[in-house]
Amino acid sequence: MGDSTVTTLEGREEAVPQPVADGSDRGFLRRLRTPRRPRLWFEILLIAVSYWTYSLIRNAVPEQRAEALRNADWIWRVEHDLGIAVEESVNHTVNSVTWLIVGMNYYYATLHFVVTLGVLVWLFRCHPGRYAATRMVLFATTGVALVGYYLYPLAPPRLMNGGDFVDTVMVHQTWGSMASGDLKNMSNQYAAMPSMHIGWSLWCGLTIFALASVPWVRVLGLLYPVATLVVIVATANHFWLDAVGGILCLAFGFTVARLWYGALPHRLPQLVPPVSRPRPRTASPR
Repeated sequence: MGDSTVTTLEGREEAVPQPVADGSDRGFLRRLRTPRRPRLWFEILLIAVSYWTYSLIRNAVPEQRAEALRNADWIWRVEHDLGIAVEESVNHTVNSVTWLIVGMNYYYATLHFVVTLGVLVWLFRCHPGRYAATRMVLFATTGVALVGYYLYPLAPPRLMNGGDFVDTVMVHQTWGSMASGDLKNMSNQYAAMPSMHIGWSLWCGLTIFALASVPWVRVLGLLYPVATLVVIVATANHFWLDAVGGILCLAFGFTVARLWYGALPHRLPQLVPPVSRPRPRTASPR
């Protein structure tokens, strides 16, 4: 069954096996690329394991202090050449308004996780057909960021040699940074490039803008990464160019999802298409 026949010179027919694996392989790949309804228990487990793995790898990168400080000096010089080295002014200006900088410290500590998880839950409930592709963007973005942490250790502005930046978490005694205060020994302090605060917030903002139906919610989606950019600079946790690194990582994530699913996430159907089951064959009359 599944074989074809050829006629030899002697007139006998010989069976030639057909490669049945090709069709099944294509079918299996097509099934992997077809959006399906996500399972809650699997998604919770996947996100928990993925974040644990991300934290483990990020913090396992050796803290190359000398190289990280050299890279910070280089970034600072490049920004001066480009005329965008205003992080120190922003840091001091915002730090002079106590309620504002304290609010930014807590923003930096909480919204990075809260908003990202909130968008994932919203996608799970309201856009199941787009959930897997959009999640793939986030995972690919985070995965390539780990490569950046390993290949390009970078000290944040608040740790620069000879810099006049204010570590706002330390000064105002707020919890809010895994790289400051009592938590600094639990995190790699020299993993500033790329900024996943920007990568994740821009992922949230673009997803909300593309899929939300309420105009003011879409506007808030776009404002969220802008506010995050101001926060990471004002708290002296990142340079402007760290944000550029985060944007490039996100572009990579969208490219991976586009190649895998054949379309950008917001172009996929909102709902999961029903599973088509083959009809039972009926015996044909003789």
